[in-house]
Amino acid sequence: MEFSEPLLHLRSERKQQILPLASEHVAAGFPSPAEDYIEIGIDLNEQLIRHPASTFFLRVSGHSMTGVGIHNGDLLVVDRSLDARPGHIVVAILDGAFTLKQLVRHRGVLRLEAAHSNYPPLDLARFGDVQIWGVAVHSIHSLNPAQQISHSTQRLHE
Repeated sequence: MEFSEPLLHLRSERKQQILPLASEHVAAGFPSPAEDYIEIGIDLNEQLIRHPASTFFLRVSGHSMTGVGIHNGDLLVVDRSLDARPGHIVVAILDGAFTLKQLVRHRGVLRLEAAHSNYPPLDLARFGDVQIWGVAVHSIHSLNPAQQISHSTQRLHE
């Protein structure tokens, strides 16, 4: 897979941007009374990015990780400073091809597994060159299925 543009690295010296945060939690079950005001601010960079110098974004292309909530077109926040461990969703390069899968230890052997039944596990011993590029720490996606944004940034294939 090739990228159309350089990876989008985050700058260590980023300007803090505080956005409104409602002081109440939203009920995902039964409705609760709403507050009429915003009390606190939140900076999404602080919430999503712990290591700015080693963090980058990738756009997902494909459906192999829908079972864990990562969808086609999602924007991933990937941290290269984290040690990949079983259970992590990782960006890997297998013999030169990028993929996004969950790192799993199966019968004592590491492999990459999709979160969709149509995609078989990838035994890492079958590949000559295996590189773990980083750990996916967040997936950002639209909740409006009709909204199709034209993405000119790079895409990560299944």
